[in-house]
Amino acid sequence: MLAKDLISDVVPAISIRETGMNALNWMEIFRISHLPVVGDNYEFLGLISDTEIFDYELSNKKLGAHNLTLLRPFVYSDVHVYEVISAVSKQKLTIVPVLDKNNKYMGVISLHDLVHYFAEFTAADNPGAVFILEMATLDYSLSQIAQIIESNDAKVLSLYINSNPDTTKIELTIKINTLDFGPVRQTFERFGYNIKAAYTDNDEMESLLEERYEELIHFLNI
Repeated sequence: MLAKDLISDVVPAISIRETGMNALNWMEIFRISHLPVVGDNYEFLGLISDTEIFDYELSNKKLGAHNLTLLRPFVYSDVHVYEVISAVSKQKLTIVPVLDKNNKYMGVISLHDLVHYFAEFTAADNPGAVFILEMATLDYSLSQIAQIIESNDAKVLSLYINSNPDTTKIELTIKINTLDFGPVRQTFERFGYNIKAAYTDNDEMESLLEERYEELIHFLNI
């Protein structure tokens, strides 16, 4: 998925002629800490944060009343969503502005949009069991893992690899399209795989996927 496919249709840009209080109100409505600031021709000038508004005492003043050095992060519309996640992580943003190749402002992608995408990416809304395999990096074989799952009339809905630079082991978080994990577990154990954890309860799975999302953000923060 590309950045242009995730642009929010609700989060507005704010003009330099509006007050800091207006910006704060929009931030509260959309539960974000940044807002894109645009000029008279709707050109992208940068992001303003709630912290800056308070620090510069702009609540009752127009945003253009001061020469603010606005943070100016953005991504181009045709970059992959992973670059968007990287921008959020590196610069601690709650929104990411999107520009076209002519540097024209198109809109923003919010952290909420990214979480929604990640939920789709991990098949969070699809029923099924989630389990974690732990193994040495050299033992990883996607074809064998998929074969074991499919031999039990199940399908892989999503698979996420988490590696720890301090060890030679990796963890695979796998979601399958059935809640009956028993036969799959038995086959993995017969092949000598270490099943670190398994989840079939919705609350447990939501907590796990949220944890994996945070790990993905951390992984991209390089």
